[in-house]
Amino acid sequence: MSAISLCLRDPALRAAGLILALQGAIVCSFGPYFSTLAVNSFGFGDHGYAVLLALSSLVSVSASVVGGIRADQTANRRQVTLVAALSLLIGTGLMSVTPGPLVFALAAALLIPVSSVIFGQVFALARLAATRYPEATRDGIMAVIRALFAAPFVVVLPLWSLAFAAGAPIIAIFPVGLALTAVMLLTVLRLWPADSAVSWDDRPSGLTFRAALAEMGHPRIAARVLALGAVTGASTLYMAIISLVMVAAVGRGTQDVALYVGLVAGLEVPFMLLLPGLTRGIPRTRLILAGAALYGLHVALLPVLAGSPLVWLLVLPAAVGGAVTLTVPIAYLQDLLSDRPGAGASLMAVQRLAGDVIAATCFALGTTLAGYGAVALLGVAASLVGAAALWAADRR
Repeated sequence: MSAISLCLRDPALRAAGLILALQGAIVCSFGPYFSTLAVNSFGFGDHGYAVLLALSSLVSVSASVVGGIRADQTANRRQVTLVAALSLLIGTGLMSVTPGPLVFALAAALLIPVSSVIFGQVFALARLAATRYPEATRDGIMAVIRALFAAPFVVVLPLWSLAFAAGAPIIAIFPVGLALTAVMLLTVLRLWPADSAVSWDDRPSGLTFRAALAEMGHPRIAARVLALGAVTGASTLYMAIISLVMVAAVGRGTQDVALYVGLVAGLEVPFMLLLPGLTRGIPRTRLILAGAALYGLHVALLPVLAGSPLVWLLVLPAAVGGAVTLTVPIAYLQDLLSDRPGAGASLMAVQRLAGDVIAATCFALGTTLAGYGAVALLGVAASLVGAAALWAADRR
């Protein structure tokens, strides 16, 4: 509760939370429907969508890294965030005014992915603002900010379901995204503290781009980012197989998929808020290992219990494990580059890419060897190996 109170009272933390909540609303509005728009509405097909997805991931990670390093070099984090928000505004604006295949490709592969810079820079802002408070409250502050990103998923997705059921076209996500982005841009302009008037120490790094990149690529850091990628790859696989295992053959349907995902997302938010207080004093790597084990239990049993009423019991380990593996790594990654808040925050994008690659590999191997059950077991094994390697490395 102290962390929640601080986030409500502190202007910088309040701005960070509001911006991240808006970005969460935008992400959950776009994410589930880009594939349908690319394949069915704009005629790119499966292979064309795969190319757009690959380009989007590449641009997203590159923008996050470049933006993070630039923010550290200049200590102008507000300016970097404004550029990213402006790119999102242009992308959603073009799709709202002149939707078409070429405009969609430009928006989906370039303009919208650049906005991933915002996620990292908001956490950099929150980390810097949190340095003014006791160390014991800092993980709680990060958990509150992360929970504010997840909260819109519980509210916005059901609203979109109602809108689409009432006949709204899928393309309507872009005008709504444009309105949300405009509010976000206004929030950054009005509420984000001016870079020259902050009440914490934030000096330019003095590093060249190459030196900063070399610092991020140091084996000590790169190995830990890869291990965390393996841990979070299990959540990517969960989203990939949930609709594939809950099929008509086992008496399930799309409504069950929506209910299951909604329950997990809804329960994750309170657990994110509770965990920092309940786990204070426990080493982060031990928490990550425990969270990976709980989340792995949910992923491994999902294909087995998909047709059983017992499947609904899995939402509890999924929510607790997800709350740990989605929040604890944020502070862990930032501490790897504690003097470089921007670059430290951009490691989250690199971790996400590593997780996606590991998840894709597990999916390809699992479906080739046996099926979705094998996919789940491979993903869980990779997650546990990553968590155990992280624990062992830091223990030494």
